[in-house]
Amino acid sequence: MKPVIAIVGPTAAGKSRLALELAQILCGEVVNADSRQVYRFMNIGTAKPSPKEQALVPHHLIEIVSPDEEFSLAQYQRLAYEAIADIFARGRWPLLVGGSGLYVWAVVEGWQIPSVPPHWELRHTLEAQDSQKLYQELMKVDPQAAQRIDSRNTRRVIRALEVCLKTGMPFSQFQRKLPPPFPFIVVGLTTGREDLYRRIDERVEAMVKAGLVEEVRGLLERGYSPQLSAMSSVGYKQMIKYLEGKLDLATAIQQMKYETHRLARHQYAWFRPGDQRIRWFDIKDNIKKPISELVAQGSALAGGVR
Repeated sequence: MKPVIAIVGPTAAGKSRLALELAQILCGEVVNADSRQVYRFMNIGTAKPSPKEQALVPHHLIEIVSPDEEFSLAQYQRLAYEAIADIFARGRWPLLVGGSGLYVWAVVEGWQIPSVPPHWELRHTLEAQDSQKLYQELMKVDPQAAQRIDSRNTRRVIRALEVCLKTGMPFSQFQRKLPPPFPFIVVGLTTGREDLYRRIDERVEAMVKAGLVEEVRGLLERGYSPQLSAMSSVGYKQMIKYLEGKLDLATAIQQMKYETHRLARHQYAWFRPGDQRIRWFDIKDNIKKPISELVAQGSALAGGVR
């Protein structure tokens, strides 16, 4: 079997562009692994492939839920495996593309995700508490899970506590791995920090020029609450503050840049340059030929990531 090609790395590194080029060469189709591109009506701020790009190469798991719908990691993993199987069944080559480490590794490593449905009353109770106290509680009941979760990611902390409290078992015990149903090659794109920050800043400026403010205003007019998890994404929360009169536009843009820099650093925690599971390429180099050679080895490298 051909390996699924996973393209990972920080935001603004050029993952989507490389995926488009490879997909056209390989008769491939893209499976989205960006946790924000799954939402409808959120196009500019998530750097979603344009309609023209989506017409050029089929994309899967984009615009599949509304911003106010719950969407779990377990749902994503199931849909990703289904999309990959469908692409293979039609004789085409799947490319898993995105910077959401949780999504990528859940699929690539075959995580066994707890099938514990949301308990809304418990979640609301936990959400009312101080985020640092919640993290300290998780450290007590499941230190292994706490070490894997960013203390600032309150949503993940609450989910871990929810599973612990509803099952009586540590969340970390559910995070076993089984060989996934497909072989994978993981390609990582990277560059120097200064170059990456410059690319991020240019992207932010381009998003604002493309109408990010209007996109956020449209979401609010549709009735989507600023408190929604989807609306807390980088770019959306800053533009909401601008529209609410809490920030001027220049400050909102600058905060968006800084927060995206921080996001990129967090992504490197998921995709470490020294990680032997990933074949890394510096985007300042001529990467098309070596990546094409890597892909050409196909089946020989198929067992490289399990």
